[in-house]
Amino acid sequence: MAGLLEGKRLLVTGVITDASIAFHVARAAQEQGAQVVLTGFGRLSLVERIAGRLPQPAPVLELDVQNQEQLDSLAQRVGEHVDGLDGVLHSIGFAPESCLGGEFLNAPWEDVATAMQVSAYSLKSLAVACRPLLGRGSSIVGMDFDNRQAWPGYDWMGVAKSALESVCRYLARDLGPDGIRVNLVAAGPVRTMAARSIPGFDAFEAAWDKRAPLGWDIDDPTPVARTCCAVLSDWLPATTGSMIWADGGFHAIGV
Repeated sequence: MAGLLEGKRLLVTGVITDASIAFHVARAAQEQGAQVVLTGFGRLSLVERIAGRLPQPAPVLELDVQNQEQLDSLAQRVGEHVDGLDGVLHSIGFAPESCLGGEFLNAPWEDVATAMQVSAYSLKSLAVACRPLLGRGSSIVGMDFDNRQAWPGYDWMGVAKSALESVCRYLARDLGPDGIRVNLVAAGPVRTMAARSIPGFDAFEAAWDKRAPLGWDIDDPTPVARTCCAVLSDWLPATTGSMIWADGGFHAIGV
């Protein structure tokens, strides 16, 4: 029986460790028949080592979304491994320490600008960089954290995620005529390296499982990875500009 992503060619960004959501998306995608290319930032040798834990070998390309030369050459470099792309996972986010942990009023613009560029504007940058390889029916998926409300300690990263949600809608508008879908998956908290860098993340952990009607396991990224694979597949052909929750239903339940 063919997998959900049989024959699909995917670019997956944001793998840092084997706890990364992006790693689990790449693994699930391969298990469903996809060919995967990864990007890494910084210590590429570490990402290459992590890539070796996937079911099949995956090439790793360097990508700093603040480096325009790397963005401009991305399509050519990806094209050395696959002859096109059917999907892209944007799992990129960063905020300097001053932007998190209750210092919202004190964060300088220079740090806020970094958080906005890396965490929100980069979705547009990545989409434009990959556009030459994307055909009709392809799918761009970004990783989100629902920001319809203010969260403790999340501060300017929360603002950046809200901006990411708006970028998604405008990309959906502008890429829709080319048959390219753009959506976000709003995940519940998962214990990753990125999550551990957020001061007060323990508060999310304590509350989520009690409030989510389906329950929530912060140590299991598989439900989020499967949701991403579903959105990357052909099974949501009329869905774009949307935020799709993979949070156990937490977002739907008041307190």
